[in-house]
Amino acid sequence: MPADSEQIRTLIERWAEAVHSGDMGGVLADHSEDIVMFDVPPPYEGLRGIDAYREAWPPFFAWQRQGASFEIESLDVTAGEDVAFAHALLRCGTRRQLADQPENRLRLTLGLRKENGRWVVAHEHHSFPYTSTGGEDGDVVAEREVRRLHEQWFDRTAAKDLDGLMAAIAEDVVSYEHEEPLQHLGLEAVRAVCERGLDAASGAVSWDIPDLRILTQGDFAVAWGLDHILAEQADGETTESRSRGTRVFQRRDGAWVMIHQHLSYPSPPYRHRTTSAATTEKYGGR
Repeated sequence: MPADSEQIRTLIERWAEAVHSGDMGGVLADHSEDIVMFDVPPPYEGLRGIDAYREAWPPFFAWQRQGASFEIESLDVTAGEDVAFAHALLRCGTRRQLADQPENRLRLTLGLRKENGRWVVAHEHHSFPYTSTGGEDGDVVAEREVRRLHEQWFDRTAAKDLDGLMAAIAEDVVSYEHEEPLQHLGLEAVRAVCERGLDAASGAVSWDIPDLRILTQGDFAVAWGLDHILAEQADGETTESRSRGTRVFQRRDGAWVMIHQHLSYPSPPYRHRTTSAATTEKYGGR
């Protein structure tokens, strides 16, 4: 039988691998029914019980699909007869986040107890060090977070990673797209539009917003700019598209998600008097 400390080390490494692969069963394994987790996002009082613990992971898995890492860098275990604790530092972030802050690490502390001869995790505490300086207020930090979200979208577009593109979009999003219908309601409707866009490019595709502007206040942010899209077609030609985009974000459970999007191309001025009867009927006689 391996020593208790080695059993615990294997348990934690197996858990970290399950987190990184999005394996919910592996994440929940070896955790007590009365687990208490102090996580990075709210609630401030922590999460209590295995059901609450389970519900915390899907948003993290979605964020991780943007190309994020979750890797143990150092791990120390101290084990007694029936109680043990461990502390670890992990590389946790997208490629861009880790490039911007290469020294930043997720801090992890685990409390374990032995139940019927088996070690289980009874407490988890995750945190990042507070790095904001006195000169940075909450809106400055929020603006940087929303800008990074856009950068992750640009990166996932180039990778044609549909799941990564959807990760920061709210389930109840309302989007005014270029094409009909008048509005696309919900994540699945927006996903279908994005999927068609990616499929339309036979080769490489890129998206950026060179003039991106962002305003934030509290838990809300608005971003706008001219979308610039390049898409390689089957015949080797590259098509270029520019359109106008406005996006609204809300911070929910500590993470920014897009709740509204409005896209448009410029068109000739609308002239009510010359509108066709068919168009008038289509839009309700207005």
